[in-house]
Amino acid sequence: MKFNLRSQEGHTARVGKSSSENEAARFTEVECNKTTRAGVYAFSIAVFAVAFALTMAAAFPLGGPFAVVLAVVVGFLFSYSVRVCPQWERVVVLRLGCLNRIAGPGLYLLIPFAEYTAIHVDQRIMTSAFTAEAALTADLVPVDVDAILFWMVWDPQKACMEVENYPKAVLRSAQTAMRDALGQVNLADLSMRRRQIDRDLQEVMSEKCEQWGITVMSVEIRDIFIPKELQGAMSKEAQAERERSNARVILAEVEKDISEMYVEAAEVYGKNPDAIRLRAMGLAYEGAKDGKGILLMPSSLADSLDSSKLFK
Repeated sequence: MKFNLRSQEGHTARVGKSSSENEAARFTEVECNKTTRAGVYAFSIAVFAVAFALTMAAAFPLGGPFAVVLAVVVGFLFSYSVRVCPQWERVVVLRLGCLNRIAGPGLYLLIPFAEYTAIHVDQRIMTSAFTAEAALTADLVPVDVDAILFWMVWDPQKACMEVENYPKAVLRSAQTAMRDALGQVNLADLSMRRRQIDRDLQEVMSEKCEQWGITVMSVEIRDIFIPKELQGAMSKEAQAERERSNARVILAEVEKDISEMYVEAAEVYGKNPDAIRLRAMGLAYEGAKDGKGILLMPSSLADSLDSSKLFK
């Protein structure tokens, strides 16, 4: 079974020849460090060879062709019956179609024609990449999300009996849960709530997969891809928001400077009453000029314009 793997890593999409080469090298290195079951196959071949050789030695006096056929049959029966299981695996053994036992790790035996292995279950932590393509956010914006799932099988019996194909079922459940989670947030909040979405997905997946004998360790969103036609609009919106923020800062600084100037002017007016009278005369002149010769002022301001009081 093949899973959809993407070469992007991190939180942003990477393009370019050098980046692709680096990603390919990284995946090649991971594949080189992957464990192998070559020892299991080598043990089966060795059992077959030993059984074949012993049978040939015992049946050689009976005749050449018959001895070879008998040795091959005995070798296959022994290689089928005597098996080994790696430390990280468990084997579900069925007897006449019914669950008999969970074998492994180490050496285990099978009854020919009556018992057979239904599945080899790897109990290590598994990593599966999955995508949610064209998932709609709460504001109906389609996005593509690339995520990775960490999970493990703790009950091989349930994983074999409760679901037909447990790796595929886990990935399909992860995609469905991802779409549901994205449908509850707006596009603007998607990047900021990434960690919260990861935790919510982990809780939902754990509850769903528990009945299959599977534990979901964590779900991590790697990349979020938005449509190209929205990238320019979002960039302009972010730039406008930064400009508004800068404008607010500049306005606050100007207001601070003006308030300091008012404080200094108040100190000057408080020290010299004639200064404030002269300021009042200036305001009266500006008002009369703009009001086409008609001037309305309170009596207190008119008293301040009395020349007899101005230059005592």
